Amino acid sequence: MTTNAGIVIVGGGLAAARTAEQLRRAEFDGPITIVSDEEHLPYDRPPLSKDVLRGELDDVLLKPAEFYEEKNITLRLGSGATALDTEAQTITLADGDVLPYDELVIATGLVPKRIPSLPDLEGVRVLRTLDESLAMREHAGSVQRAVVIGAGFIGCEVAASLRKLGVAVTIVEPQPAPLASVLGRRIGDLVARLHRAEGVDVRVGVGVSGVSGSGHVEKVQLADGTELDADLVVIGIGSRPNTDWLAGSGVEVDNGVVCDVHGRTSAKNVWAIGDVASWQDASGHQVRVEHWSNVAEQARVIVPALLGGDPPDVVVVPYFWSDQYDVKIQCLGEPEADDVVHVVEDDGRKFLAYYERDGVVVGVVGGGMPGKVMKARSKIAAGAAIADLL
Repeated sequence: MTTNAGIVIVGGGLAAARTAEQLRRAEFDGPITIVSDEEHLPYDRPPLSKDVLRGELDDVLLKPAEFYEEKNITLRLGSGATALDTEAQTITLADGDVLPYDELVIATGLVPKRIPSLPDLEGVRVLRTLDESLAMREHAGSVQRAVVIGAGFIGCEVAASLRKLGVAVTIVEPQPAPLASVLGRRIGDLVARLHRAEGVDVRVGVGVSGVSGSGHVEKVQLADGTELDADLVVIGIGSRPNTDWLAGSGVEVDNGVVCDVHGRTSAKNVWAIGDVASWQDASGHQVRVEHWSNVAEQARVIVPALLGGDPPDVVVVPYFWSDQYDVKIQCLGEPEADDVVHVVEDDGRKFLAYYERDGVVVGVVGGGMPGKVMKARSKIAAGAAIADLL
């Protein structure tokens, strides 16, 4: 079915903005509509746990309002999609409006996980949106003690930012080290060392059993019986794909929206991109990548495919980074927690490590060593033997 509805993109972040931008670059001149549940123009999320939270940055817009006006891109803000009808080719919005589409791009990203057993107290926060970051920043100005639950990338970044603001911070993580489930115990211990050197109390191997307070959080109870004072609690236990609104639509969902190698979903004229999308890789496996740099590569593929052209062959070496204090932790490739880790440089704060699997280098992780990390890109892309780097 083809109408004059054009292309509708659901989501208000980087994936939505990049898709719209690439469509206009590809000289698509039909209607483009971006639908978002937030009131803000599409904005960049990585600074939320860092520069924005610390009060060093306020403007995180990916493009100014003039860009959307000049490119004739319609913005439907403040009312997200709640349902999809793939037969009628329409989406229903939270305000009740129904929008038709010729092609639909799902770019709804992630929603933070919460701990359902915790009581609803003031001062218990998650971080995903700009409004949440600004509210946390304001709150941080009046607190003395914060507990960060979860030592993934967001948890570690929030802890570093709060510490820089002068807040006493405790990180609580059930795994044996920060980032252990992603980068393994050895690198996790180096990240823990970094935080402890900055005065953070890092508690690993223990979970949270509860929080308490009179209206506002005052205490955090740990599974080992310890009780921590807290004016602020930040839950950073990960996120899940924002796919609830697709229930009953017929779009296949399995740890994200299931797509082929070009971003096509199981439903006709429906595509997905970014953190919410599980794309098929060259080996036929479904992979969902939650990295900022991945979006640009996907947009270069999905737009030509959507417009009926030939997508380029893109060889992507995954890349992500995390700023913690003065150390930029960078990762190239696809390291896994159970890989063999070779720490080749460590000065007590900065470090460089190669990840080996079956004798091949599959990733490199560095803290404060950007040049040396990026030099390994070609070796990882080529599937070089680990001996070539050691």
